[in-house]
Amino acid sequence: MNRDAFLSAVARGGGASARAVGRAAVTSGRWAVFGLRGLFRLLKKLFFLLVGRGEGLGLTNGRLRIAMLAFGIVYLTIVGRMVQYAVAPDVGAVAKASQQVAAISRPDIVDRNGQVLATDIKVSSLYAEPKNIIDVDEAVELLSGALPELNRDELRARLSTKKGFVWLKREVTPREQVAVFRLGIPGVGFIQENKRIYPNGDIVAHILGFADVDNKGIAGIEKYLDTSGMTAKAAAIAADGGRMEPIHLALDLKVQHAVRDELSAGMKKFKAIAGSAAIADVETGEIVSLVSLPDYDPNNPVDALKPDRINRVNVGVFEMGSTMKALTIAMGLDSGKFNLQSRMDARAPLQYGRFRIHDFHPTNRVLTIPEVFVHSSNIGTARIALGMGVEAHKAFLAKMRQLNRLQTELPESARPILPPRWGELNTITISFGHGLAIAPIQSVMAVSALVNGGYLMTPTFMQRTAAEARSASVQVLKPSTSVAMRYLMRLNAEKGSAKKADIPGYRVGGKTGTAEKVVNGRYAKNKNLTAFTAVFPMDKPKYMMLVVLDEPQALPETHGFATSGWNVVPVGGKMVERIAPLLGVEPIYDAPPAQDLLASIGATVGAVR
Repeated sequence: MNRDAFLSAVARGGGASARAVGRAAVTSGRWAVFGLRGLFRLLKKLFFLLVGRGEGLGLTNGRLRIAMLAFGIVYLTIVGRMVQYAVAPDVGAVAKASQQVAAISRPDIVDRNGQVLATDIKVSSLYAEPKNIIDVDEAVELLSGALPELNRDELRARLSTKKGFVWLKREVTPREQVAVFRLGIPGVGFIQENKRIYPNGDIVAHILGFADVDNKGIAGIEKYLDTSGMTAKAAAIAADGGRMEPIHLALDLKVQHAVRDELSAGMKKFKAIAGSAAIADVETGEIVSLVSLPDYDPNNPVDALKPDRINRVNVGVFEMGSTMKALTIAMGLDSGKFNLQSRMDARAPLQYGRFRIHDFHPTNRVLTIPEVFVHSSNIGTARIALGMGVEAHKAFLAKMRQLNRLQTELPESARPILPPRWGELNTITISFGHGLAIAPIQSVMAVSALVNGGYLMTPTFMQRTAAEARSASVQVLKPSTSVAMRYLMRLNAEKGSAKKADIPGYRVGGKTGTAEKVVNGRYAKNKNLTAFTAVFPMDKPKYMMLVVLDEPQALPETHGFATSGWNVVPVGGKMVERIAPLLGVEPIYDAPPAQDLLASIGATVGAVR
């Protein structure tokens, strides 16, 4: 086919196509005309049906029909809106509130053995959409009848606003929910949210802290989960339909219960106004137990902010009395200026200016270092501190982290109270535990380092291995100094003020302390804080324990004494007796004497009188 023939064929085909399109257009136009005519006829018939074809009665009936139709449309519109308010609330405001509630999903907290300490449950909370409330007065009357605890004035004020969403009552009971639901009030509904519960009540209060009504952490580990991002992570996992793995604490719930039980009994027996105790693993720095009494129930934390309900281990600051002597003696031994054979003159009070330093139980003789420790000699300890000098003393305490705030996972912590000017007199008094106030958890950390080979590690409430702890620790003492301190602490349980805690089989060692409390800037002679730092088993230290009683009273059986050896030491002994088996410490009833602990460093000592 040549070019002209091809173009001619295309032209013929194009003409046929055009004719086909034209025919289709005419046909479509005809159908459109027919459709419009049909619609017109339908409307015409409907008009005559309503109005009629004539005048008079037919026309009147038609108008009535129109009026009835109009009123019917209005009625159906109102009913539809009421149904929408009751069944399909303001999606924007409610959806936003629901998303915010769903976003606060907290991870479970369990102890080292998997026992649940804190978890979330679903509860319903009552809300309203004030702009959709038809009759505020009626709603107030009905709701206050179903929920009598609601304040009518506050309820009316909330329902009278133009807001899209307001809470009316959080955490309603199932019975209350049914009662409100049956009222059928438009603009009122329920949202499911998470509520934090603590199955063990007040037993773990000061470690866990608590979460508020919005499920946000307010104190303790609960607040730590928020600030560390763990709560946000749990919420993200929950949004995808999953659940985050529980947070494992170092805490042992069985040990916690036993420690709290014995501390409570000790407070009651000695009429103390408060008490605290902590158990730490000296190899890892894990806090296995922490109790501070009085405490509160985190499920209903109305008492949490009372001044006597603080976490006394982390937040309280106290002069720790003679327990500080262990640090002073360790400083002297570690420096090499003193050894276990060194002698301190305690034949007379130590005179410093117009001040005289006395011993509580004076021996009036020259004492060896072990005798200074066992007899808790203020004079002997002060001479060691003076022999080291003020700057060396301050440097050692700083190295042991006794002069700055100690921060753990718990957000609550306290700054030590230091003397404004630190001179020789301050070094003398601080050497035996007066003039420097620290948080007890700082004492837990320091004493643990005295017996674990000299490794200072920050206490932790989370689980970690010994290797992890050692990698994050600082060597602050020679291993030989640590061995010597084990000997001294065990000797004190055999012959000194810690004898009432020498539970057979468990090789307990420790140091006691009694400090007069400062009241209105003065030391009160009749108000003592008694403390006991203990370690067991001393041949291979594993656990360190600190027990403190605030203002224990003398009893007839204590012969009028209210010092630590008569109250907090026997309380600590009962704790060891109960918790050692729970912690897997096997008793050895034929354990060697304290002297044998020195064999590894080849040290010898004379007789201790």
